[in-house]
Amino acid sequence: MSKHSALNRFGRSGNPVFQDHFSSPSQTQGRTDVASPSLQTDIASPTQSVTAQSQYMTLDGTVNKTGMLLVLCAIGAFLGWTNPSPVIIISSAIIGFVLALITTFKPQNAQYTATLYAAVEGVFLGGITFFAESQFPGIGIQAVGLTFGILASLLFFYKSGIIKPTENFRLMIFSATAGIALLYLINFIMSFFGTGIGFIHSNGLFGIGFSVFVVGIAALNLVLDFDFIEEGSEIGLPKFMEWYGAFALMVTLIWLYIEILRLLMKLRSR
Repeated sequence: MSKHSALNRFGRSGNPVFQDHFSSPSQTQGRTDVASPSLQTDIASPTQSVTAQSQYMTLDGTVNKTGMLLVLCAIGAFLGWTNPSPVIIISSAIIGFVLALITTFKPQNAQYTATLYAAVEGVFLGGITFFAESQFPGIGIQAVGLTFGILASLLFFYKSGIIKPTENFRLMIFSATAGIALLYLINFIMSFFGTGIGFIHSNGLFGIGFSVFVVGIAALNLVLDFDFIEEGSEIGLPKFMEWYGAFALMVTLIWLYIEILRLLMKLRSR
């Protein structure tokens, strides 16, 4: 089982959007209750315990909010699929990026920005999936199935303790994620000069190998997300962190889906 006691469902992360928002003094200062359920039973009445639970981050609350964001993303994906305009796709990608930055630096507003982010990114995913599907029929359902299959598998591995988010594990995944982001940024800048890093888009063995590596790193970020959400619920982070945790999990899932779609397109084009 995982190293946390809170139902072993979700949890501290190497996901960049979680940085500087975990257990800051302002979030826990002045607490008179205790996150430990056993200690809450000893020092608080049932009414006080219910009140405390309504004020602080919980696993059930984060799970419910993640479900809400997934529904909004699915609705947005349907709209993007039925209106696959390049202008809409590009606009939704830009708006989604801006909303992600706002949510990262202002997690207190995550209830509003995360819901908008999920819907807008859904439009983007629906649009790019439509164009991928037009080239390779059936690729969309394959990408969706693999994404949620990986999510379920990683959650099982995390709960069973097969994969443990140690400090070295976090450092490795965070470093790899930052390196991939830097590589994509360099490729984006080079595209303005009519060039780029070839293997990122190549369907050769090296290009496919790179995509497999990126999919693996994206998937392992889910373990770090589970760990953050679980530990956040144990120490009693503010209630808005439920939305923030759900948002960060959505960021990872969207990234994972895009990379899986890219990998499948490479394989199908050979």
